[in-house]
Amino acid sequence: MTKGKGKAKAGQRRVTFTIEAPGVNHVSLMGDFNEWDEKVHPMRQYENNIWKKTVFLDPGRYEYKFLIDGQWHKDPNNERVCPNRFGTFNNFLIVS
Repeated sequence: MTKGKGKAKAGQRRVTFTIEAPGVNHVSLMGDFNEWDEKVHPMRQYENNIWKKTVFLDPGRYEYKFLIDGQWHKDPNNERVCPNRFGTFNNFLIVS
């Protein structure tokens, strides 16, 4: 698993996460691939209030959410969810 910027290691896949979030100041990609650390994968705002972050991940199953101005949000572009220990849901993806 990777942290921060860099190039893919052998076997890793490029995965780009996006979310539309108008009128917000900060979006972080949070997941088990970055130990749920908001400082590891801050997202960048592009046109039309679209925030993006590309990461390189080893094949496997990963849970994630977005932290938007301090509030947790599921990915509206991914219907795959699973319960978490806080009684809410995380999204998940499978990298092959």
